[in-house]
Amino acid sequence: MNAIVTLVAEQAIENANKADDAHARGAALGPLHGLPIAHKDLFQTAGIRTTFGSRIFKDNIPEHDAILVERIRNAGAISVGKTNTPEFGAGSQTFNAVFGATRNPYDLTKTCGGSSGGAAVSLACGMLPIADGSDSGGSLRNPAAFCNVIGFRTAPGRVPHAAEGDAWSTLSVSGPMARNVPDVALLLSVMAGPDLRCPISITEPASHFSGNLERNFKGMRVAWFKDMGGIPFDPQVLSAVNAQRQTFENLRRITNISSRLARRCHPLT
Repeated sequence: MNAIVTLVAEQAIENANKADDAHARGAALGPLHGLPIAHKDLFQTAGIRTTFGSRIFKDNIPEHDAILVERIRNAGAISVGKTNTPEFGAGSQTFNAVFGATRNPYDLTKTCGGSSGGAAVSLACGMLPIADGSDSGGSLRNPAAFCNVIGFRTAPGRVPHAAEGDAWSTLSVSGPMARNVPDVALLLSVMAGPDLRCPISITEPASHFSGNLERNFKGMRVAWFKDMGGIPFDPQVLSAVNAQRQTFENLRRITNISSRLARRCHPLT
């Protein structure tokens, strides 16, 4: 699949043994303790090659971690390597001159999407339980959709980045990817939160994402684009998406029934 393009197996095994020792000693464990993860090859990783998908940086080994990598490591996750991306993350497919192309796990003749394609394929194939990615124009969402996993584009500043380059830009964001919503929320609860190194950092604490995901959908309104202003959709995608409209209608119906039953059983509330 060519999804994890730089593998640091020995380093990962060493850190996994340390994680086992910490657990045996009864040490405090982070929320991601022992979980393997590979970081998108656009994120700086201390001691692990970071190429940005470019021959210019094919031998680049950073001396420091990106903020989100730092947080994920501190939460106990074990880095196993880097996931593939197009050169400098530019494009909705995943290929570059350093590592070649990453294929769609369901059909090797088709693209996995991009630019977080290596992350999406790693999740879809069961190589990783969680992964990180970035998104300027769909790079978390596009490969997730192509590979049947979940990619969440966060609000600008939700996952802080160091003040390098255009530090005030709100176009590119970082976010979590996983195979289900609870795992996405778990990873976001580690990645998010304020940081003085990021001038657009959102001050809301990351603990907001570690709570109960259940909610009451009474009164909820959902905007549903039929054609995104004339943008063409693949008929199969359109059919699959439209089929989910009933799911949202059912959520509201179930919530309304539950509310009526609650009032009948507890009239004073």
